[in-house]
Amino acid sequence: MRLKFARNAILFTRAKKRWLTLWEELRNSGSALPRKKNMVNVKDVKKEYDEILQKLSDPELISDWGRFEELSKRKAHLEKIIEKQKELEDLKNKIEENKTIISAREDMELVSLAEAEIAQLQEKEKSVESELKNLAEGKENNSEPKSAIIEIRAGAGGEEAGLFAADLFRAYSKYGQTQGWKQKVLDSRPTGIGGFKEVIFELSGQGVLNKIRQEAGVHRVQRIPKTEKSGRVHTSTVSVAVLPKPKKGKISVNPSDLKVDTYKSSGPGGQYVNKRMTAIRITHLPTGLVVTSQTERSLLQNKENALSILEARLLERKETQEEKKISGKRREQIGKAKRAEKIRTYNFPQDRVTDHRIKKSFHNIEEIMEGELDPLISALKAPH
Repeated sequence: MRLKFARNAILFTRAKKRWLTLWEELRNSGSALPRKKNMVNVKDVKKEYDEILQKLSDPELISDWGRFEELSKRKAHLEKIIEKQKELEDLKNKIEENKTIISAREDMELVSLAEAEIAQLQEKEKSVESELKNLAEGKENNSEPKSAIIEIRAGAGGEEAGLFAADLFRAYSKYGQTQGWKQKVLDSRPTGIGGFKEVIFELSGQGVLNKIRQEAGVHRVQRIPKTEKSGRVHTSTVSVAVLPKPKKGKISVNPSDLKVDTYKSSGPGGQYVNKRMTAIRITHLPTGLVVTSQTERSLLQNKENALSILEARLLERKETQEEKKISGKRREQIGKAKRAEKIRTYNFPQDRVTDHRIKKSFHNIEEIMEGELDPLISALKAPH
């Protein structure tokens, strides 16, 4: 905290000095400053990104699936470059802030902390520069962290099951934040009292699939619902499916195999709900798989989201067929969401979470529901 406070204290002075220096050099030279070696030309990337966004906003593109997919892939690639460049700039700024603290020599404890951190930041800087260079050259990083698509559905228990589905979604979201993962909601069907009949979202980052895949199954909750006036404990279930997101090119979708329907969004959402045709439904004709998305205000963005869900389900279907299993992974994970089919029980009156696969219980249920999932996940990965 002291190091962070010291950084903030010098930010204004450094920023003012930096911009005055840049202005003076620009004024004297009459031209833009030269770009540093190995740095990405951010202006060119941003220009191309804006051009793609403009093309994607063309209503006629909705009928050209191949072109839409091509532009979407390029947009996603440029977003990675922009985000990686920002990460690199942030690292460089922190390094400079630490150098300022070290050169000031005003507080030796702060100097020691800054010296320790600067070594870590410089190591990270080299790694990010390498990643940025590969992205700029169009090279794919095979070791890049995979993404997972998580589907949470309310099972037995009515409105209470929907409320617990929302609680699980929040727990995974907060856990993802502590892990540095990125999250994107692909589709949802909210209830009128703050729950979810269904919510589908994507988590991406280092080790995401390895950690989150063991959450697949039926989760049972025992507690007094907010809607219960007599104080009686109810038992409800929520199903969770975890699907790996396919890498680009692993699943090929033929546009002629798709039936695309648009409709008005429904459910909570303010002025945009039931007024614009932004929701999308895609039917994969050969398999009969149907996916929807209505979380975004943009029809094209919802189309991207729906395609991501479809590709994940097609990959799972393909792997299931290859493994010659009787029932698919997704069906095994979800089951029929009956009360007896469970991998974990959340007992609120007894402040206890029990994982039935390892026959182990954990306490501090409120903290667990706030995203403190490490004890459960570590216990599941440990040898038994």
